[in-house]
Amino acid sequence: MTNFLQKRPWTGRIGALVGIMVMALSLRTAVSVVPPLLGELTGELGFTAGTTGLLAMMPPLLFAIFGLLTPVLIRRFGLEKALIAAVVLAVAGQLGRVATQEVWPFLGLTAVIMAGYGIGNVVLPPLVKKYFPDRVGLVTAGYVTLLAVGTAISPQLAVPIAGAANWRVSIGMWASVSFLVLLPWVTQFVRDRRIPLAPHDGATSLAQPAHLGAASAGGAGSVPRLRPWRSPVAWGLAIFLAGNSAQTYVYFTWLPPYLSGQGIDAATAGSALAYFAILGLPVSLLVPLWVPRMKNPIVAIGLFAVCWATGHLGLYLSPLDGTWLWVTFAGLGQGTFATALLMVNLRSRTTHGSSVLSGFSQGLGYAGAGLVPLVFGTIHDATGTWTASFAMLGLCLAVMMTGAVMINAKRYIEDSAQ
Repeated sequence: MTNFLQKRPWTGRIGALVGIMVMALSLRTAVSVVPPLLGELTGELGFTAGTTGLLAMMPPLLFAIFGLLTPVLIRRFGLEKALIAAVVLAVAGQLGRVATQEVWPFLGLTAVIMAGYGIGNVVLPPLVKKYFPDRVGLVTAGYVTLLAVGTAISPQLAVPIAGAANWRVSIGMWASVSFLVLLPWVTQFVRDRRIPLAPHDGATSLAQPAHLGAASAGGAGSVPRLRPWRSPVAWGLAIFLAGNSAQTYVYFTWLPPYLSGQGIDAATAGSALAYFAILGLPVSLLVPLWVPRMKNPIVAIGLFAVCWATGHLGLYLSPLDGTWLWVTFAGLGQGTFATALLMVNLRSRTTHGSSVLSGFSQGLGYAGAGLVPLVFGTIHDATGTWTASFAMLGLCLAVMMTGAVMINAKRYIEDSAQ
């Protein structure tokens, strides 16, 4: 039976669409704004090599923990309440962080922000599945693009705003973007309460919690308990995300200091990071519109993997000659992340399946990637060269491609996780 949501016009889902897009825009700003300001933060708050490494570990570590916890929250309270929790944590952490005077409170409040972002990471794909089952590729293209915009714009503005005001204004201003997430959702909730559930329909009203709206394809109202550890698709997507995220977080953590160590000035190194992030824009638009049409998505993944490999080799072998070319290749490799987010919905049949797959794959994926930025720097300190560190990026590529093989076949988490 045709899904009730598919019968609703775009005008009935504008609040949800805007809410998803603004949430995507806010999900990385507080992460990527900090690295360009580490020099100033070190002088004022007392960051050391150890606390800098801990700061680098926080995003993937907290994303992992709350990635695994969020499906439980969704099942118990619904997607919308989990969304509100994510926004409250992100805003509270960002506002509190600007008032800190020492490094440990700064780290503690950063953990609060990352908890909110970890929940937000997981709820976005099932929100798309729930509100836009008829436009998954198009809406995914939009939100992954804005995720890249948020990731790119905050490091680019970080140093100029800190220079014009101070670092507190530079990192605190992004709390307003997180807060704005709530406004379109309030509009959507009010509208949804006025719309009765269509009789004999397999989907519930949008005003109801997501776990009630995740009926099976056959229209049953009950939600089966899924055990993702039994699903090759879930494990494959987790492995794929681990390899991808490890490379991404190494770049976000180490690209500016690595380039600075090669003789490039700090402002240019920060711009290189912003450029790397913004290159996620074209691939974010391309992947959700291109990959769903492919019988074998691994072909596209392989192309992005070649871009990653070229960027790694170029930056290692010739960091000063062709710097922007190598960053371009690595930046285009980020198409693997857009592919991973898309596969959450392409490898699930229901909103509930999407929630479980999103939480499991992102939880284990970020956990697997969490230590890599720290190990990347530790290996360099221990050996005095970057050779072994860059070799580790090659290992991450191999891990990513292993997961790509596992998610290539068209099968779903609901098929083997019950």
